[in-house]
Amino acid sequence: MPLWIEYAACAVCAISGVLAANGKHMDLFGAIMLALATALGGGTVRDLCLGIQPVFWVSAPDYLIISLLTAIGTFILARRFKFPERTLSLADAFGLALFGIIGTEKALQLQAPVSVALFMGVITGVAGGIIRDVLRSELPLVFRPQIYLYSTAIFGGASIFVLLEKNLGAETSHRYIGMALILALRLAAMRWKLALPIFKGK
Repeated sequence: MPLWIEYAACAVCAISGVLAANGKHMDLFGAIMLALATALGGGTVRDLCLGIQPVFWVSAPDYLIISLLTAIGTFILARRFKFPERTLSLADAFGLALFGIIGTEKALQLQAPVSVALFMGVITGVAGGIIRDVLRSELPLVFRPQIYLYSTAIFGGASIFVLLEKNLGAETSHRYIGMALILALRLAAMRWKLALPIFKGK
């Protein structure tokens, strides 16, 4: 996985973390903590599940530094300029697409079974957002029916990525196809309100 993709994933998730602090009366420190939890949380949970020690941002602090600088920059800009209403959702969607394939590919490289690799992709994509939302006392986005296809989008894109890798061999283009599909599914769900059936017990 090219480093710029992983750095970009951390950056967009850090942006969403800072924007999620809006309306919560948090100071700079609180916003940065939300950003770091969002950017690094999913990968941390993934590495712990896969038995990777130390976790990725401890062995390579560049991820932490990029996330921190992005958070500070976003905090400063957000105090001076009004971001479009959907900026948080769009940043979150890009984070899902990037981290979803990053997590899946990393698990495959460690010879994890396909089912585990797909689950690691979903975990990498959503765990940071779950931690962020819990810290700000909100129901995590992944559990809100009105957010529409969320983890399902990761599962769909990651499944296509795995099928391509297993049947056609490892190709760089496969990861971009998977990322594009996750992003397309998420954006389509946001645009046309696509969602799974909601559980309603009798």
